[in-house]
Amino acid sequence: MTENTESDNFFLKEELSKIESYISYRDKLNVKISKVDVAWHLDHILKTINKIYETLETSNPEAFKPNFNLSRTFVYAYGDFPRGFAKSPRIVLPPDVILTESLYSQIKEAKESIRKIQDLHPKAHFEHPYFSIIDKKQSIRFLTIHTRHHLKIIKDILKNK
Repeated sequence: MTENTESDNFFLKEELSKIESYISYRDKLNVKISKVDVAWHLDHILKTINKIYETLETSNPEAFKPNFNLSRTFVYAYGDFPRGFAKSPRIVLPPDVILTESLYSQIKEAKESIRKIQDLHPKAHFEHPYFSIIDKKQSIRFLTIHTRHHLKIIKDILKNK
């Protein structure tokens, strides 16, 4: 169990708590809902949070140029992704064997990443494979939508067993 040292509010706080609570169901699988088990979704969520933070942190805010992307506009307005629509970039794909200890250590890292994101320059940015270049505010929105999307899938895996 990871210790919760955060008393302040930060985005995804409730979601990270759910992620931690789902670790005990890590091996549950329901192929009618998803081809991969709960652990895969948990690992993917955490890798995504941590990799996006790393990329935002190392970006050059001066190089950010606002841009329009229709897919991003639709997804951000709708607040979810259609299931089975996109392929995850290799960098955020879970390994073949997902260790429980790795999930706990990634949660700890994700909590730190989320706290640090708030302090980044507003024009910190990263290039998303479907949504083009997105700034800090858009990245926070993306991480919220992405995390909730995978948590809904996990919830469906568990309720439809």
